[in-house]
Amino acid sequence: MGGQGYPVFKPLFHSPHYDLVADLGSRLVRIEVKTCTLFQKRRWDVTVCTRGGNQSWNGLTKELDPEHCDYLFVLVGDGRRWFIPSTHFGGRHGLRLGGPKYAEFEVERGDPIPAAAPLQSASPTARGDVRAAKGGAL
Repeated sequence: MGGQGYPVFKPLFHSPHYDLVADLGSRLVRIEVKTCTLFQKRRWDVTVCTRGGNQSWNGLTKELDPEHCDYLFVLVGDGRRWFIPSTHFGGRHGLRLGGPKYAEFEVERGDPIPAAAPLQSASPTARGDVRAAKGGAL
């Protein structure tokens, strides 16, 4: 999407199901945004579910649901990016990017994610550094 010239908007109020709205000319689409810096076995392991994020977390996991967004935009550590339609989501908890399965949805490379201190996680099953870019990468 980046560089295509489409207007992109953040919802005015909190949206639990998507981070951005884009005007593609003929329609508005809802976009969930994820970033990832976990690279292993020559692939990017992207966590797409949400496991809380604050101290009031009740232990429930919010899965990626194709009914609640139209696209998933992912930026990974080296700047590679994907714009995946909800009709092609392969997992509700995580995706492995960088291989042939999602190759057709890879878009132009952007800037790498700046090195940052590792995130602290209360979950022993956390899979790397996953943060919502919330519009900065588009």
